[in-house]
Amino acid sequence: MAPDTFSLTGKTAIVTGSGRENGIGAAIAHTLARNGARVVINHVSDSSAPRAAKVAAGIQSIGADAIVVQADVSTPEGAAKLANETLKGFNADRIDILGTTTPSIQFPERSVNNAGGGTAQGVSIFDVSAAEVERGFAANTYSTLYTVQAVAPHMPRGGRIVNIGSVVSRVRNAPGLAVYGASKAAQEYLTGAMSYELGTTKGITVNTVAPGPVGDTDANGWYPDGDMKTDVGAKLAVGAKLGRVAGEVDEIADAVLLVVSEQGRWLTGQYIAASGGITE
Repeated sequence: MAPDTFSLTGKTAIVTGSGRENGIGAAIAHTLARNGARVVINHVSDSSAPRAAKVAAGIQSIGADAIVVQADVSTPEGAAKLANETLKGFNADRIDILGTTTPSIQFPERSVNNAGGGTAQGVSIFDVSAAEVERGFAANTYSTLYTVQAVAPHMPRGGRIVNIGSVVSRVRNAPGLAVYGASKAAQEYLTGAMSYELGTTKGITVNTVAPGPVGDTDANGWYPDGDMKTDVGAKLAVGAKLGRVAGEVDEIADAVLLVVSEQGRWLTGQYIAASGGITE
């Protein structure tokens, strides 16, 4: 029987897209660190470096280990850099936990804030450009595949991979989310395929934790004023059962903690909606 604890002491963890201090990725990193893991904060651009440093400093302030690695994980080269610098930075011989959240990608051709991965959020399917489609899938699908390819060879038996998806992959009635939802649906399929391949060969678990709307993050900046909690938010929240539309970043992070802990050892290939009851 496993010990009744969520301790991650001695574990090395990577959380991609964790360089925004108010984001889901940063909350996951803090939660893993608070439970004993040493954590890599990953960000993409020079402009996000101060924010990533702030996330790492916050973790270090509680006595946990954290380093920052700048890498574009939507490319194989960037994902390999992330894995290699993690091992080097912690003088480690393995990586125990990988959490893939969406890296930030900005679009100069639109005034819409695409901090939620540059996935044409808030744009009609008939107005989405080829570049936006490519970058959307790069942020949410390619990045997951390439990072797992780079990190899994360094994971021990019993390693944990958690892909941060979205309930949007199963919601059809929210406007302006077609490319985002499609890229997250593709990521969700990868979770299932990876869980089989990595489970049978290395005993690694792979799951999707899918948030619903989460308040006060950069990823929600594209919504017109008020829409997050009214028009669009209400459509996304069909079936929510806890009396509110938006969750909190710590609530998503706690779901991830369960999955990556010893208590999550029998969970793999699963879609876990951390959404307050939102269903398709």
